[in-house]
Amino acid sequence: MAIFSKAIFAMVKWKARHGLREVDGNGREWTKEEARRAGVRGETYAYWYLRNQGYVFVARNYVPRSAKGELDLVGYDGETLAFVEVRTRTVREEMTALPELSVTPEKQRIVARTARYFLAERHLRRSPCRFDMLAIDDRPGQPPEVRLHKDAFSPQLR
Repeated sequence: MAIFSKAIFAMVKWKARHGLREVDGNGREWTKEEARRAGVRGETYAYWYLRNQGYVFVARNYVPRSAKGELDLVGYDGETLAFVEVRTRTVREEMTALPELSVTPEKQRIVARTARYFLAERHLRRSPCRFDMLAIDDRPGQPPEVRLHKDAFSPQLR
């Protein structure tokens, strides 16, 4: 399976060699819909990047039935169940904020609550867990830059 993941990630990486965002013929970027698509491409890039790092995923874009929130990626890194929050930002010279800064304490609470729903629904009470964050800097015309923060935040799950 590792060879398959490496091959797929190599294709995804090649496709993203000029960035994750599409631009029209005039160099003008698209609007909100294109930003959403860039986020989906970022999550796909993150999925294959982490598979290449050895993660085994059990869920993507998990949304509980009765609560607000979403888990971008849920997978095992060894014996530990990792809830991965993916943040993609287009980097411009006038905008230097890191994607990591967008995971506010409120967002952390929502992710932790959603993780509790996931654990209860799947009956995984005894599994060691952690919250990872994968930040992607997307510079138009360049390959994405990825930073993985394991155990990025530690809210109480129980």
